This record gives sequence, C-alpha cells and structure tokens, in this order.
Amino acid sequence: MRLRLIRLRSGFVVLALLAGAPPAVAMEAAEIFPLSTANAMAQAASPQAIAEYRRKLKEYQEARAAFEQEAGAYWSLISEKRKGRNAKRRERQAIALNDYVLTQPPVYSGPKAPVNPEPEAEKPPRERKAIPVVADFLKAAAEQFQFVPQRPSSEVEFKRAYARYALAAGLTREQVVRVYSFETGGTGNHDMQSGLSASRPGSRAISTAIGYNQLLTTNSVELLAEQGHEFIKELTARASALSGAQRTAMERKLAVLKKMVAFTKTVPDTWSEHEKLASTPQGWAVHAMVLDIDVGPMLQTHKLLTSVNFARAKGYNRPLSAAELEMMNLTGDGTGFDMVTMPQAMREQVPTSNFFQRGGYERNPVAIRHNTVAKLLAVTDERMDFNSNKPGAKELAAAF
Repeated sequence: MRLRLIRLRSGFVVLALLAGAPPAVAMEAAEIFPLSTANAMAQAASPQAIAEYRRKLKEYQEARAAFEQEAGAYWSLISEKRKGRNAKRRERQAIALNDYVLTQPPVYSGPKAPVNPEPEAEKPPRERKAIPVVADFLKAAAEQFQFVPQRPSSEVEFKRAYARYALAAGLTREQVVRVYSFETGGTGNHDMQSGLSASRPGSRAISTAIGYNQLLTTNSVELLAEQGHEFIKELTARASALSGAQRTAMERKLAVLKKMVAFTKTVPDTWSEHEKLASTPQGWAVHAMVLDIDVGPMLQTHKLLTSVNFARAKGYNRPLSAAELEMMNLTGDGTGFDMVTMPQAMREQVPTSNFFQRGGYERNPVAIRHNTVAKLLAVTDERMDFNSNKPGAKELAAAF
C-alpha cells in the first residue's frame, strides 16, 4: 500500500520541531504559529524549486512515453505471435523457434518521477476489494443450500482420501506430492487459503484459492459444471454401499451436489461465465465443497487431471512431469501446453514473457528473474525438491 506522504508531510515537520522542546516552549510556539500557518510555511515552495520540478517532470514524461511506445510494440508482437501459434496448432502445423518473440521485454531505465514541491489535492483512499474467506464460503453454503461440508477428523484423513481418488483417476504419487509441495510450500492443509497463515497474525487473503492445489472459486464452479456428473456417479456408488445414518447423510450430500451442479450449468461453459457465477453467494457456496471430505478430494484431483486430459486430447501421450503439470495448473492448459510441448533446445531460448499478458508478467517476479522456459521449469523443480521434504508433503506421500 502506497503512503501519501505529501498529505502528511507538514504535520511531520511541526511535530519534529516541537518534539524536543519543553512543554512551555511548545505551547508558546503553538500560539505564535497556528497550525494552518505552520502548514503553509512547511508547504511553501520557491519559484526555483517549482521550475526545477517542472523541468524534471518533462524529462520523465518524455522518457516514459518513449518507453511505453517501445513496450507497447513488444507486447503487441507477443500477442501476434501467440495468435499465430494457435492458428498453426489448429492446422496441425509444427511450431518453430521464430513463432516466439526471442528478446526480453524492455525495462524502463529513465529518470524517476519527481516529487511535486507544491501541495497536491488529496486523493480519496483506494478502496480495497474484499476477498471472501473460508467462513464466508461456509456461511453461503448454509444459507444458499442449507448444507455444511463434512470436514475431515484430521488432515491425514483428507490426504488419504485424496491419494486414493487421485491414484484411481490416473495421477501419480510424484505428480500429486510435488504439485502440493509447490502450491502449499509443503505444509498446507486442505483449508489453506492463499495469503492467510496462522503463523502470521494479521495476514490477509490475497485470492479465493484454497487447498492442496489452490482452487479459485471459478475453478470450483467450472469443475462442477464439467465434471459434476462424475462426482454424482461416485457419490451414488458410495451411498449404495452404506446403510443407516451414514447412507442418509450421503444421500443428503448427493442431493445438494446435484443442485450445485445444476446451478453451474445455467451459463455457457466458458471461464468468463463461470467467473461471474463464482462471484455470487451460490458460487461461494459451491466453493465450500472444496472442504468436504468426499467432494474436496475429487475437486483437487480434477484440477490436475483436466490438464493431463487436455494434453492427451492434443496427442501428447508422454507422462507430464510435476513441473510441467504445474505450468499448466498455473498458467492455464493452453498456455501451459505451449511450454510443455517445447523441445529442450527451444526452452533454453524462449523468454517466459511469451506466455503472459503484460500486466501479469510485470507483477510476477519469478517469471522475470527466471526469464526463459528452461529456467522457469528448473526453479519450479528446485522448489518442489526442497518443499517435498517438509512435514505436510511427507505425510501426503505416506498416504499413497
């Protein structure tokens, strides 16, 4: 959060002058220099200072405009090359090195924006967008579907359920454990939300991502829309093997799941439409299913399995490494597949900027530092190696 120093500077000056003075002197100074007068004195700027500021501002604006022109051309070319690669894939044509931008993005190196010596109009505080948290998802589930997710009795119970379902679905232990290690740092629980940590009092959620594979609200809505029939089939089979109170509870969960699936199918099967649903109270309620001991492991599994199936559908039958799967998990299947299918020699030369929009790239220090596909995959593997030795990752590995 940026501090608005201009608005506060005059107050700081007065306080600094009076802080070391005896009380009587401080009172006398306050009488001689009323607060409004002190503010005016503190904020006064000489004509020379104003002229220098305007000169520096002109230099900055010219340098920035030149940079924006260069950067705009670069990112337009990134977009054009991406469209070209997509067109070639549709025509089943081979992708070559010249189908990518091979230079790194331009970096601004001109003068910094100067500080205005004159008082500036106060800007209203930037409103922070509230991000719903687990308590909000649970409340929405209770209000919208009269449902409370069945939480595991222990974290290892959830991990065992996840391991069983993931193996049966075709994922490998290596894929599951290493992606978990990367996404959660090797210690995350099934209800871990991005940005929140019990070890950091006052921490804030930075997204709605929850769980071992950090599903967003939109992920949960999309997975129920596309894979909900499989989840319903699985729970129906489980219910038939139960009796008494357990069967009644499973049938109740199954009825809620059917309603949620029907809700997710009320819009076209696109990310943008699912994102709209995910922002509603019903969408929050759907996301609460990530916490359920029966449905949660299915959602976690299919978050990764959809990427595996996407690659297979494109004719890529070699098993994905955990790092390759993570690229598809992080950047989306289409973009990740672009990296996964790239030969190693090309990975060494192609900048990571080819797989980002400008805003996303400039907010991603990892992609900037590790600025080729090979380097990005390598650092992903390194983090997976390191985090796989942490307690949560070892517990998940043992669940297999």
